[in-house]
Amino acid sequence: MRILLANPRGFCAGVDRAIEIVDLALERFGPPVYVRHEIVHNRYVVEELRRKGAIFVEDPAEVPSGSLLVFSAHGVSPAVRRAAEERGLRVLDATCPLVTKVHVEATRMAKQGREIVLIGHRGHVEVEGTMGHAPDRMHLVQSVEDVEDLEVEDPSRLGCVTQTTLSLDDTRDIVNALQARFPRIATPRKDDICYATQNRQNSVKELAREAEVVIVVGAPESSNSNRLVEIACKSGASGYLVQRAGDLDPAWVEGARCVGVTAGASAPESLVAEVVERLRRLAAGESQVSAQPPVDEGITFQLPYELRS
Repeated sequence: MRILLANPRGFCAGVDRAIEIVDLALERFGPPVYVRHEIVHNRYVVEELRRKGAIFVEDPAEVPSGSLLVFSAHGVSPAVRRAAEERGLRVLDATCPLVTKVHVEATRMAKQGREIVLIGHRGHVEVEGTMGHAPDRMHLVQSVEDVEDLEVEDPSRLGCVTQTTLSLDDTRDIVNALQARFPRIATPRKDDICYATQNRQNSVKELAREAEVVIVVGAPESSNSNRLVEIACKSGASGYLVQRAGDLDPAWVEGARCVGVTAGASAPESLVAEVVERLRRLAAGESQVSAQPPVDEGITFQLPYELRS
């Protein structure tokens, strides 16, 4: 069996930054450090931070007055920020800067008097946070069918933003449908889409040219991990999502000559290594591990000023 590793894979700059913020906060201020929602969608990462003294909550009301609260990488609504302020909480913001950029864009459009279409997945924590920036002026669409059913007040005063963890491929058909129905809509800029999401999807398309099976390491709640599975299947491979090596069913790879392995943007490399080792054991020693050429994504995000040395 040939085991082919995707590049890039795993942590993106926004996830790296969010985890580092919680780690540094625990080191500098000591536990407990409260975190609003899971800092990233990965059980392994969350449990490791919990072991160090992080406490994960959904509502600032759960946090004792005066305590330190970290906002997760997915971002929060202004209402959550106000609730934290009203409780006198000290706040560190680990929101991915790409998400913050979408929030700023949505707020700007609302101030211009536009209605806003948000392309995203209902119930996703990033979507909830973004909609909170213009709750009375925002419409959520998840599909081309949603566009057909969309009712707006003034088609000439319409803007569009997207959930960052969707790719250009994910949004293309919906954006085209919006432009066809509302020719004057202000469409999202390409740089609103997460570079890491697009890059990881491109690498999976390349994987599927050689691999009959693609294993994606990620969490069921992770939007970008689920999209990687879908991309693998659409590209002609069998795609499966696992959180740990123990989730891998040997029947998935039985008889496969080449198995691709990748990871969502919130999955650590240690979990990828576990999956590779399990595949090698299943191959009974007849395995060869190789990787796609390395990719330097060239992106880093600055820490909040409270944590800069």
